[in-house]
Amino acid sequence: MIVTTKKLFEAAYGNYAIGAYNINNLEQTMGLFQGNLDSQAPFIIQISKGARSYTHKTMLEGLIRSAEEVFPEAIFAVHLDHGDEQTCYDCIESGFYSSVMIDASHEPFEENIAITRRVVEAAHARGLVVEAELGMLGGVEEHISVAEADAKLTNPDQALEFVERTGCDSLAVAIGTSHGAYKFSGSQALRFDVLEEIQKRLPGFPLVMHGSSSVPQEEVERINAAGGKLHGAKGVDANQFKRAAQLGVTKINIDTDGRLVWTRVHREYFLEHPENIDLRKPGKIFMAEYARFIAAKNEKLGSAGQLEHVRKLLSD
Repeated sequence: MIVTTKKLFEAAYGNYAIGAYNINNLEQTMGLFQGNLDSQAPFIIQISKGARSYTHKTMLEGLIRSAEEVFPEAIFAVHLDHGDEQTCYDCIESGFYSSVMIDASHEPFEENIAITRRVVEAAHARGLVVEAELGMLGGVEEHISVAEADAKLTNPDQALEFVERTGCDSLAVAIGTSHGAYKFSGSQALRFDVLEEIQKRLPGFPLVMHGSSSVPQEEVERINAAGGKLHGAKGVDANQFKRAAQLGVTKINIDTDGRLVWTRVHREYFLEHPENIDLRKPGKIFMAEYARFIAAKNEKLGSAGQLEHVRKLLSD
């Protein structure tokens, strides 16, 4: 069942975070649904601008509609990740998405407000909800690239003004994470002090953490052992997810970790089976491995076991 992120956030706020997972193909879709049902968790499917053009947006939407029929017990939202203004409008008009993200964080503060406000008005008119972003994460995410030197933490005072003036329904905040497999070096970590100040100014308002993959070292080591070159990759400590949830983070974005699982499975499989040309064999392994990864991640998020509670809230 497709619901809005607003409904999921109302159920989760202060207790756990909803996993927001990016998908691009059939194998990810099947593994994602299976893993969330195995762990009995509500979830958010994220479709990026790049994923929409990987084959064709209609193909990816068709996969999700089919998965909804195959897994009728699933409760999830369909969300546009890191959309520009025009892509947001396209998704709003499509009638398929339940949530869109407008990312104008690279623009000056006033321009970010103006763009976000326009998208909010268009989305709310169609019953959709909007995630916006304030502050800039470093790293590369689809069409957005921000040098670490240009990354900016979210200003708590600006966060309050931004939400009041735009009317957005959730806010992605920059608290030290970055996109990609190389998030931290040395003693860097999440800035919970900044997050606490934002929550004080926006009590009860849903916050979002982008760039939150954990980059499991076992995955990195296995990829490198099978011919990869991911040296120094380091991510967010998943044990910090629940603390973030207690401070108002209701949605945590995870993309890179899924790519690591895909890379590890395929590198190892073709290294061990160089004679194989059947894409379905490593595909089946990946679907099972991805499902296990999703279920384990939901335990860290605290969303595992929450499916029936969410279903009851939706029926009340």
